[in-house]
Amino acid sequence: SFTMSFSEAEVQSARGAWEKIYVDAEDNGTTVLVRMFTDHPDTKSYFSHFKGMDSAEDMKQSDQVKGHGKKVFSAINDMVQHLDNSEAFLGIVNPLGKKHATELKIDPKNFRIICDIILQLMEEKFGGDCKASFEKVTDEICTHLNNVYKEAGW
Repeated sequence: SFTMSFSEAEVQSARGAWEKIYVDAEDNGTTVLVRMFTDHPDTKSYFSHFKGMDSAEDMKQSDQVKGHGKKVFSAINDMVQHLDNSEAFLGIVNPLGKKHATELKIDPKNFRIICDIILQLMEEKFGGDCKASFEKVTDEICTHLNNVYKEAGW
C-alpha cells in the first residue's frame, strides 16, 4: 500500500509554509484563481458563470470566484493536515480526483497550474524557503490526483 515519503521535519516545515498563506485563505485563494484564469484563459471554460468576466477586477469581486478559491484552499488544507497519514490523505485526494475526472471533467493539468501559482505566490509573499518547503507537497498532490485520473480511465 502507499505511504507518504515525508520526514517529520518536512511535514512540520510544509505545514509552517502553508499556514502563512492559509491565514488569508479567501484572499489568497481568489488571487490564485484569478491568476490562473488570466494566464490560462482556457481554464475559464470549466466555470460557466465566469465566462462574462474578462477583467481581473471583475473576477476578484465575484462571490463565485471567492467561494471556489476558498474551497480549493480548504481541500489543500485538509491534505496538509494529513501528510503524516497516508490513508487519511488518500481519503481526501481520491474522492476529489474522482469528482473532477468523472463529473466535472477537468483536465488534470490544471491541478499542476494551480499548484505552481500557489508556489509562486508563496515565494512572492514569504520568500524562497517558504516555497521550497511546500514544493514536495504540491508534487504529491498532483501525482496522486493524476493516479486517480488514470484509474478513472482518463
